Amino acid sequence: MERALTVSVKLKTDFKKDSSAQELKRLCNTAGCEVAGEFEVRMENYNPALFIGSGKAAEIAEFVSAEDIDAVVFNDEITPAQQKNLEEIIPCKIIDRTRLILDIFAGRARTKEGRLQVELAQLNYLLPRLSGKGAAMMQQKGGIGMRGPGERKLEYDRRKIRKRIAKLEEDISAVRRERMVRRSQRASVPVPQVALAGYTNAGKSTILNALTKKDSAYADDKLFATLDPTTRRVRFPSGITALFTDTVGFIQKLPHSLVSAFRATLEETKFADLVLHVADASSDELEEHSSTVMSILNEINPESSEVLKVFNKCDELSAVKLRALKKRFPGAVFISAKTGEGFDDLFERVENALSLKWKKHTLKVPFEKGFLLKEIYSRALVLSRKEGEDSFEITFMATDGNYRAVAKKLLF
Repeated sequence: MERALTVSVKLKTDFKKDSSAQELKRLCNTAGCEVAGEFEVRMENYNPALFIGSGKAAEIAEFVSAEDIDAVVFNDEITPAQQKNLEEIIPCKIIDRTRLILDIFAGRARTKEGRLQVELAQLNYLLPRLSGKGAAMMQQKGGIGMRGPGERKLEYDRRKIRKRIAKLEEDISAVRRERMVRRSQRASVPVPQVALAGYTNAGKSTILNALTKKDSAYADDKLFATLDPTTRRVRFPSGITALFTDTVGFIQKLPHSLVSAFRATLEETKFADLVLHVADASSDELEEHSSTVMSILNEINPESSEVLKVFNKCDELSAVKLRALKKRFPGAVFISAKTGEGFDDLFERVENALSLKWKKHTLKVPFEKGFLLKEIYSRALVLSRKEGEDSFEITFMATDGNYRAVAKKLLF
C-alpha cells in the first residue's frame, strides 16, 4: 500500500467551514493508499508558481524524505506548471484532488459507457500535463534532405491523445444517442420515472435495493461505490409502478471534466418526473453536501424536475437529533434503508408528488369503442378495469396531454 501525504490549502481570509480535507483522506483510502501525514496551509494568496509557498514546499520535501512518502495529494486542482515545479522540489509523485478522483473512477467503472467517460476525463486531464526534454524526445529527422529536428515525441504523444479524445467524444455521442433512444422507449411505456441523486455514500443504491427487495445495484460503504446508472421497476403498496434510476454520487470540488464526461449519465435527473435528493442524515457536513448536490443538479438542468428531499440513515441519529432535523426540514422524508423505517411515508410522498403530473382518471368506454382500450394502455398506467353491462370502467394514471388525447377520441 502506498503512503500518502495530504495537503489542504486555505486563504487566511476564508473562514467558511470546510470538510473537504477529511473527505480527501477518505478518497485516499478509497484509492488504496494509507494517509501517513497531513499538512494544513494558511496563505495570504496562492503562489502562481508552486500553489503553496517555497518554504512550505521545502518543509513538505523534508517530511517526504524522512517518512518515505510515495505521493503528495493536494486538496485542490493544481496547474500543470505548478505540478512540474513541485516535482522538482518534492521527491515523490504530486497528485491533485482531480487526479485522485479520476483514479478512483477508473477502478470503479464497469460498463462500456462508464469506461469511455472515465477515459475521456483522464485524457483531458493528462493532455496539458505532458512534458518532454528537448532532443531526447525527438522521433526522427525531419523535412526535405533530413534537415531540422523533426517531430518531437512530445508532439506525437499530444497528437495521438487528441485523436483518441476525438474518437472518445464520438463514442460518447453515440452512447448519448443510445441513452436518448432508451429514454424515449421508457417514455413510450406509460410509467412514471424517478431519479435518485445525492452525495456519494448517502445510501442511494441501498435505497434502490430496499425498494425492489433485491440486490439490484452494487452497494458498499465506500465513496463512489457505483458509477453506472441502474434502472429498476418498483411497485408501490397502492399498486402503481414507477421506474427508479440510481445515478452517480456527487462530491465537493467535483472536477468539471467529470461533470462534462458524465453528463449523459447525470441527465437521467433532467428527464425524470421526480428527483429524490438523498442526504446522509448522520453526516456532520449535511449542509455542505446538500448545497454541492443542488449546485450540480442546477448546472445540469437549470429548470430542474420536482425535487423531494430524503434523509437516509436516520437510525444512526438520537431521538433528539432526529426531532431537530425534522423541525428544520418539515417538507422532507426521513427513512433508514437499513431498517426499512419510514418507507411507507416515502411511498406516499413519492406517489403524491407523481400525482401532480400523473393524475388519476376514471373513464367509461362503451363496448363499441373497445378499440380505445389499446390506446389507453399505450398512453397511461392502468390501475384497474371493470366490465359493466354496456361499457368498460377503466381507472388509470396519465399526464394531462395523454389524457386529453384519449378523452378526445372517446368523445368523437
